[in-house]
Amino acid sequence: MSAIDSAPSQSLRRPLVRRLALADFRSYALLDIGIDAPLVALTGDNGAGKTNVLEALSLFTPGRGLRRADMGELARIGGTGGWAASIEVEAQGALMQLGTGLDPREGGARRCRIERAPVGSARAFADHLRVVWLTPAMDGLFSGPAGERRRFLDRLVLAVDSDHATRVAALEKALRNRNRLLEEGVRDRSWLDAAERELAGIAVAVSTARYETVSHLAALIACERDAASPFPWAEITLQGEIERLIPDLPALEIEDRYRALLAANRGRDAAAGRALIGPQASDLAVLHGPKQAEAARCSTGEQKALLVGLVLAHARLVAAMSGIAPLVLLDEIAAHFDPSRRAALYGALDKLGGQVFMTGADPAAFADVAGRAQMLSVSPGGITAPG
Repeated sequence: MSAIDSAPSQSLRRPLVRRLALADFRSYALLDIGIDAPLVALTGDNGAGKTNVLEALSLFTPGRGLRRADMGELARIGGTGGWAASIEVEAQGALMQLGTGLDPREGGARRCRIERAPVGSARAFADHLRVVWLTPAMDGLFSGPAGERRRFLDRLVLAVDSDHATRVAALEKALRNRNRLLEEGVRDRSWLDAAERELAGIAVAVSTARYETVSHLAALIACERDAASPFPWAEITLQGEIERLIPDLPALEIEDRYRALLAANRGRDAAAGRALIGPQASDLAVLHGPKQAEAARCSTGEQKALLVGLVLAHARLVAAMSGIAPLVLLDEIAAHFDPSRRAALYGALDKLGGQVFMTGADPAAFADVAGRAQMLSVSPGGITAPG
């Protein structure tokens, strides 16, 4: 049985956030709100604090959240310098409390807790909750720089493999170490040989994790292709020196080949100030499947629809591979869709089976789900239930 069909929908865990509490987080001095539906729509003026709520929820997964902010930046201006976020999650009939925050009195390090007991990092949250998101900042993903697509890709991997952040951090450290040795003009080859041996092992591990996730996602998309969908299917592949070797060679041989490439390109890399070959230079290639056109060459509307389809497919992959229906965060998702495409989106979200938080300035955009969604009105510093 493959990874993409190993978790039948009836066996999925479907965690629901039932309560969200914030203290000195972004625009919120204090917030404590109950959640009573699997679909939540947050509406309010631009700048009211809607995205801040989604960002708080995104912190209950490995990484730095949907804005990739430094932890100190999350503290409310005029507050204590620290912040706290807490959620109560219902799963299989039981409630569990997850918390995270930063206390300046404890050296400014982020703290994570489960049932008020300290845990090592946000990685521990992945045993109870998986989170995926889509924000307006991602709209230019296909036409923007490759670095943005690599970050997007690493987020896709991290949602199914909570160890991936550790690998990526180790890769960045190993690259910096080799760059430093090249910059310093170290003459003892043994130092560079050792640095490149370490870098090659980590680089192949990162590339393999990316390759496996992309392969699983591509297979899932291929199984679900629907030419009539308003969210077209994507063809996705990884491009890079290491990635092209993964299907045909064992990991140790790929490491040897990459290590030889590093040694052969020391002069060029020293002149560039960075390694020019490796997972730090790879790219995620995306085609608009029905049109067989590069995503970057599609219209803005086509790119948006393609991206939504890709994120929805990824949410289904997360459920299949982790056994947990993910929490889905959609920022300003409905603003640029016509009524028929909004209806299709809401139908697709229903099929995911997980809890969904959406934001938008206009409550009318959520008219189709108003009868079954929890509608929350956001104003600066507070959230209320209309009526």
